[in-house]
Amino acid sequence: MFFQRARILFSLLFFWGFLPSFGQSLAYKTLLEGIYDDNFPVIKPAQISNLSNYQILDAREKAEYEVSHLPEAKWVGYDTFNLKNVADLDKNKPVLVYCTVGARSQEIGKKLQSAGFTRVFNLYGGIIHWVNENQPVVQNGKPTQKVHTYSKSWGIWLNKGEKVYD
Repeated sequence: MFFQRARILFSLLFFWGFLPSFGQSLAYKTLLEGIYDDNFPVIKPAQISNLSNYQILDAREKAEYEVSHLPEAKWVGYDTFNLKNVADLDKNKPVLVYCTVGARSQEIGKKLQSAGFTRVFNLYGGIIHWVNENQPVVQNGKPTQKVHTYSKSWGIWLNKGEKVYD
């Protein structure tokens, strides 16, 4: 449902000329506003001074995570997400959940809240915005420029780094 709505919104923005006329950032911001639930906390990369203050969860699929992820992120997936995989986390310590742009992570974040996690935040713009803001990602513990952007159509939003689709 989400991806269908996002594709329609993206197509309309492109058709109406928003991407070339008003720049990519306006279209991207409009896309994100259509994705996020106003009642779910979002945090921007610039608001994060120290990642170690968070329990970081990657809500993308395993192949996406293996291309790169935020330092110290724990893979929890989306289609395969199970609360048993986060049973070792502290429900009172802040949790930062992310995916490609923030849709899947918001859904996982809501599940965490329902399970009693008290301080859950969705990373604004997901890994794409994170990298566009010059924040680090790693692959096998080493810095990398590679970012899995889910698909070529989502890859247009990545301005920095190396786009990976498969």
